[in-house]
Amino acid sequence: MTALRVLLVDDEPLALARLEVGFRDIPDTTVVGFAQNGDEALTQIGSLRPDVVILDVKMPLRDGLEVARTLTGDDAPEVVFVTAYEQFAPSAFEIEAADYLLKPIRFDRLRVAVERARRRRAARDAGARIEELESVVDALRSETRTGTDAASPYESELWVPSLHGVVRVATASIVWIEAARDYVILHTAARSLILRETMGRMQERLDPAQALRVHRSAFVNPAAVTSIQRLGKGQIAVVLSDGQAVTVGPNYSRSVLNALNARGHR
Repeated sequence: MTALRVLLVDDEPLALARLEVGFRDIPDTTVVGFAQNGDEALTQIGSLRPDVVILDVKMPLRDGLEVARTLTGDDAPEVVFVTAYEQFAPSAFEIEAADYLLKPIRFDRLRVAVERARRRRAARDAGARIEELESVVDALRSETRTGTDAASPYESELWVPSLHGVVRVATASIVWIEAARDYVILHTAARSLILRETMGRMQERLDPAQALRVHRSAFVNPAAVTSIQRLGKGQIAVVLSDGQAVTVGPNYSRSVLNALNARGHR
């Protein structure tokens, strides 16, 4: 596997140092450079041609959102935003960033974001668009639906606003969903998208066989659960296929375990 070339951009030296430490434990990555403002970032991107840019949002001269909007074309790097400000999330996902991390950055969350960027990059390099693949999968799935499935009250796809219009997301492709104030963030294997919706409304729209409520602020796709972690004192977390561990709320533990046990998880 070819190592991902990574550029780190943050106006805080300590933040850059922490990111560099985090990448020491992420295999098949090489940090090829650093930048401390938007103008430096564009210069480094032009000269170093990184595969992935870890990009702070709030910076002098030119902020991260401005930088990301200039990165167009087939050779543009994947972008993972980092910031201490949650309110920038909607703008970040409109740009279709690979991920959005809040400071202080957890290294396990950084690893998940980088792997998502890697998958997006691989799909693009292969000339495949994720939306087209999801359309094919959904079309094949619809051919095998029974009459009962066709009458399901749940939605098989979501239409999510993006910078260039709307993106179609098959609900079966969603690995997990997390709440972000007035929005929900939909995480698939290759991208994250943001939708203005409540968790309560999402529970009404989605089939629990594909979106199991595990916390007041999280759903997971049971098919994406790879293991169950025992955290002690009766607490558990579910580990997903993208490496993310999602804590199960105490009020949801029994129903989650029953649902996963029915699928063969122990």
